[in-house]
Amino acid sequence: MKLKLTWIPNTLTLGNLTLGFVSMLLVSETNPSQPNSHELFTLAGVFIILAALFDGFDGMAARALNCTSELGADLDSLADLTTFGIAPGFLSYKMFFYDIKLDIFDKPDYFPLGMFIAALYPICAAYRLARFNVAHDPKSFNGLPSPVAGVVIGIFPLVFSVSQVPLWTAVTFFVITALLMVSTLRYSKPQVAMRGLFSWKKLGISLVGLGLILFAIGFYRWPYVMYGAVGFYVFSGIVSFLIQTIQDYRV
Repeated sequence: MKLKLTWIPNTLTLGNLTLGFVSMLLVSETNPSQPNSHELFTLAGVFIILAALFDGFDGMAARALNCTSELGADLDSLADLTTFGIAPGFLSYKMFFYDIKLDIFDKPDYFPLGMFIAALYPICAAYRLARFNVAHDPKSFNGLPSPVAGVVIGIFPLVFSVSQVPLWTAVTFFVITALLMVSTLRYSKPQVAMRGLFSWKKLGISLVGLGLILFAIGFYRWPYVMYGAVGFYVFSGIVSFLIQTIQDYRV
């Protein structure tokens, strides 16, 4: 029975991979000089966000059906590298880094520096996922989870247009988020926290209340609400690190 049910979480994982690949195909069709490019960037970001939902559901399904496997874990890592490493890097490259080039050997725009900046995301995601597969804490993440890092970039075109963000700001934001993946900052696992704080009944009531709040804010504002929630999670690891550092210094 266990072998027969493994196709359910694995299918969700492959859905994650498919959405990440489609996101890259959409980005490849864009031309930053065309007026409709931002619409394609936005759609590509939506596919990354949807892939994150698939990534969350595949683990939940595997645990609920008691059909976790090494194959599923490896497949999940490969899908995450594609969707939350390569796809966000490619999206950022076409949005901001496409024209970052250096003049070398008396040749204008000879060295494509923007390509190497964009490559930082898949590099950090690959290292983080490999480190997680070797050893990980069941109660917390070591470094920013790659799905969260991917969503950070995926929401970006839903909230900002290319013209609204200075290039140096985009580069700094991109590099810091990538490096957070390979950092040693501790990030809590939301599923562990909810399991300890809520019963299923209370959790259901909380989710209904949260849904009503989000509906009251307005559906068209959901990217801002999501960005706020993701941003809070990202900074939580940094704040925890600073508090721990101050406490250690005092001791």
